[in-house]
Amino acid sequence: MNFDFFLFRFVFSAIDRIAFPAGQPGNILRGAFGNAFRRFACSPDCPGARSCTRRDSCVYARIFEPGASREPGSSRKGPSGLKDWPRPFVFRAAYLDGRTVAPGERFWFDVNLFETKDPPLEEFAGAFAQLAKGVGPLGGRADLVSVEQRPISISLEPAGAPAGRVRVEFVTPTELKSGDQVVTQPDFSILFARVRDRISTLRALYGPSALEIDFRAMGERAKSVRMTRSDIYHVEATRRSGRTGQVHSIGGFVGVAEYAGDLAEFIPYLEAASWTGVGRQCGWGKGQLRLEILDS
Repeated sequence: MNFDFFLFRFVFSAIDRIAFPAGQPGNILRGAFGNAFRRFACSPDCPGARSCTRRDSCVYARIFEPGASREPGSSRKGPSGLKDWPRPFVFRAAYLDGRTVAPGERFWFDVNLFETKDPPLEEFAGAFAQLAKGVGPLGGRADLVSVEQRPISISLEPAGAPAGRVRVEFVTPTELKSGDQVVTQPDFSILFARVRDRISTLRALYGPSALEIDFRAMGERAKSVRMTRSDIYHVEATRRSGRTGQVHSIGGFVGVAEYAGDLAEFIPYLEAASWTGVGRQCGWGKGQLRLEILDS
């Protein structure tokens, strides 16, 4: 039982000054990518993904505005009751946070693509070549220097060696919910539940199938894992939609939490989550975490 995806690294050389305001790199890249991807993949007279008559076959709609098909007999139905699907990619550009790239300087960012049934590899490269024509609030230009691509497969089977203590760093603002409530502390049972559900949903929609595990039993075992350290604090950040002009919160908690207990079966899921992100708005770069096993 594996979790498979593609890792892209796009390397650019700045022509102009390119600014990435604090808290905004993921949002800037996601917005610029969406516009470039649509120009690359859609016809100029497209009315939009929601009303497009080619929605089921359109690569832009499938990747950037995914959802269950309205066509009878379509295989794109997804899990029961899930109308809007999580996007099958995340950006990784936290190191650009608050930076301004000078002309001639190289910079890069990663994209993790979870669509493995029919991955749009050529379309991704074409969209990012267009994206480089204007990036960030200054509209700085860049040359796309190289594109690195490799497949990654993570086994979700329990770790071979016992693990008794781990450290999780929440690199970018993370927002977790338990029921309908946003939580202020990443208790392990809540963190694991959101990680498990995200991996299972991505695997069901864009990979071979949902996870074949006992969700309830694993959730109960996760409750026995204790949080032994919490250096967590909240950060505020907002984004403005270029399409609607609305302002949305993209804040959350960042910092470090440590956990102790019988963690061996949960380690693979946390490792996968370091690639998928966890919580709300992962497509904007939120919910990035980093795992460190402290002892066994």
